[in-house]
Amino acid sequence: MPKCYHCGIEVSEVIKCGECGQIYCNLHKNPIDHECNIVKEAINLQQADINSPNFISFSQTSSYQTYYPQPQSSGTSTSHIIRGTTDGTYTWYRQEKQIPENAFDPDSGIEFKGIFLSHKSEFLHLIIGSALIFIIGLFNFYDPQLFLFGYGWALFMLAGFYMTAFLFHEFGHRQTALHFGLQTKFRLLTFGMLITLVGLISGLMKLFTNSSLLPSLALPGAVVVLGLDKIDKRTGLCKTAGPLVNLVYGTILLIFSFIVPQTLYPLNYFLGLAAYLNYMLGSFNMIPIGILDGQNIWKWNKKVYICLMSSLIALLIITIILVYTPSGNAVYLPI
Repeated sequence: MPKCYHCGIEVSEVIKCGECGQIYCNLHKNPIDHECNIVKEAINLQQADINSPNFISFSQTSSYQTYYPQPQSSGTSTSHIIRGTTDGTYTWYRQEKQIPENAFDPDSGIEFKGIFLSHKSEFLHLIIGSALIFIIGLFNFYDPQLFLFGYGWALFMLAGFYMTAFLFHEFGHRQTALHFGLQTKFRLLTFGMLITLVGLISGLMKLFTNSSLLPSLALPGAVVVLGLDKIDKRTGLCKTAGPLVNLVYGTILLIFSFIVPQTLYPLNYFLGLAAYLNYMLGSFNMIPIGILDGQNIWKWNKKVYICLMSSLIALLIITIILVYTPSGNAVYLPI
């Protein structure tokens, strides 16, 4: 099968570029996506300097070697690389941004805009983020009747499920990025912290005035991944991992809500509610706008997007019926 000249992936259908004359996959068919001008310059340079003493004899090396010597700089990735084969053909590997080996280190020289306490440890960010989400969860699910009927424990259980739905979503992104060897950490976001602060104030007002205000919002942070600057399989999978984790986690909780005996009501009902929280979070992040996961997933693979989105929406509707309608509640009530 032919290979894309840009990413080297074998594909069944390729498109030939009229500018540089190379073939590309559907993701890199546009000149801007395969850095067409750089490719043309590199090929012209190679043809002009083929007899240059800087040229590497490929017969004396492995099958793939760099055409020009690499700059010796510790802690940074390579820049423009042209690789050649023994038959004289050349393959272009896309330009990579120079990223320090540990960009999150205080001495890296990298400035992260919009990140709160940008160079503090990931553990500290996780502790603060988890605590804030848990507190917001307590505000959102607080109901005096829970304590009146002896179900005070449910408030803390639901706040815990609220927190884990968010954290598991973010860790889905994080672990997938680590699988691809990308630098990633959970970071508190300055704008997100402001939203969470407003949510805390709203929650306190709800608690002390017993009024029906808008639900308190919590978005203290998110997983930051370096290197997802192109829409490709790696980016698509990293973005898909978050909503997919919510789908799996929510489904496990939903199954357990049916397994738990009705005699333990309302435990089974609260598990169904926790499943709903996961489907709601996953569905919201699949909206293809702004910085939400759905935008990149839609651009990467529309079939994956439709399959994941339809699954989340279908299960969201089911849990809404189970949790918020009398006929649905009957599934959990003791006979």
